[in-house]
Amino acid sequence: MKTVLCYGDSNTWGYRADNAERFERDIRWTGVVKAALGGGYEVIEEGLNGRTTVFDDPIEGERNGETYLMPCLESHAPIDLVIIMLGTNDLKMRFSASAYDIAGGMEKLIKIIKASESGIGHAAPKILLMCPPPVGKLTDFAQMLTGAEEKSQGLAHYYADIAKTHGCAFLNVGTIAKSTDVDGIHFDEAAHKSIGQNVARIVKGIFHI
Repeated sequence: MKTVLCYGDSNTWGYRADNAERFERDIRWTGVVKAALGGGYEVIEEGLNGRTTVFDDPIEGERNGETYLMPCLESHAPIDLVIIMLGTNDLKMRFSASAYDIAGGMEKLIKIIKASESGIGHAAPKILLMCPPPVGKLTDFAQMLTGAEEKSQGLAHYYADIAKTHGCAFLNVGTIAKSTDVDGIHFDEAAHKSIGQNVARIVKGIFHI
């Protein structure tokens, strides 16, 4: 049995932009991955609405991805693969973070995973770094995400460099799916399906299946 930990924000949690509820398990990209991989895999969902890479949120609170990462790794160990997708919430105007700084936060998380002993035999688990797609047409979140459209376009370049530097598998989600125009930052059902299918293919490649 291989353990795959999916660490992310509301798009890993499965937030529905059309009704602010949650997609069913089999609709969420994590559920699509589990179904596509079949038996022999445990896919763990660790998605939290509003989660950032390393920023403390003064409004929503308890959303710092760095703070929870090590306890999360240790509680689910031994882990074969960590799939991590964060950065969209870092685009909020309250953090005043550039694409470069957001990528720096992600790199810090990658280093934590690599330095952990949460993998098989107390080694580090393998890592798949996913860059969220660019922000789409903003509606209800437009004020909160002022300036996010332009900054989000720069994330993939920096994330790809991080993946190369640290020997991680990489997926630029923006090449296979887009954020829904319902709110500009979340995935619709079709996006979840596409992402899940592509992630499953990458996971199989990582484990040479």
